[in-house]
Amino acid sequence: MTLIIYAATTNPGKLRDFSVAADDGGFSVQPLPGLREIPAPDEDAPTFAGNARLKAEYYSRLASDPSALILADDSGLEVDALRGAPGVRSARYAQDANYAPGPSSSASLGWLGDDPVDIRNNLYLLDQMRDVANRRARYHCVLAVARAGATILTADGAVEGEILSSPSGRGGFGYDPLFWLPDLGRTMAEISLEEKHALSHRGRAFRALLPQLRQILG
Repeated sequence: MTLIIYAATTNPGKLRDFSVAADDGGFSVQPLPGLREIPAPDEDAPTFAGNARLKAEYYSRLASDPSALILADDSGLEVDALRGAPGVRSARYAQDANYAPGPSSSASLGWLGDDPVDIRNNLYLLDQMRDVANRRARYHCVLAVARAGATILTADGAVEGEILSSPSGRGGFGYDPLFWLPDLGRTMAEISLEEKHALSHRGRAFRALLPQLRQILG
């Protein structure tokens, strides 16, 4: 019987990444039932690990099945020249700065995402990286699995890359059109789902989680 792990996210990109990784390990990742009706907790921890644990424990206390395994992640982009920013604030990067791009800001750049929040964050990142020589960055993900209000497992993964000065590719989400993978000569938005699973921060974190899951579940 396939073990179901419930993910505390409604983000379709994250759910897709988790599902691809879980299938390879013989698990099934599904959205936590009723998640949209549950008020989200304040993600106020200063680290990815702290926020992942906070979310996993919070949603596991509210799950209808007290034995359910609840998976939560906190992940984001760390840019060396920006001293690790946007980091834990990756999803709220432009919002935190009250950044308001002009109506034609993205027209000449290319595809920056389907989500208005992603577009705004990418534009703000490009603005912050203007004329910056050091483009090194990484995607970092920490996963936490909780049951009945207690974290039982954690794992993390990262992938190194560089920030482009203009987007390339129409896949992925978040900062993917700007995240260049030097070894492949493509951005995260230009690779297949299979390639992304093999090297992405979420794929690496989930693969690090799998042996731990197998051990505790026998």
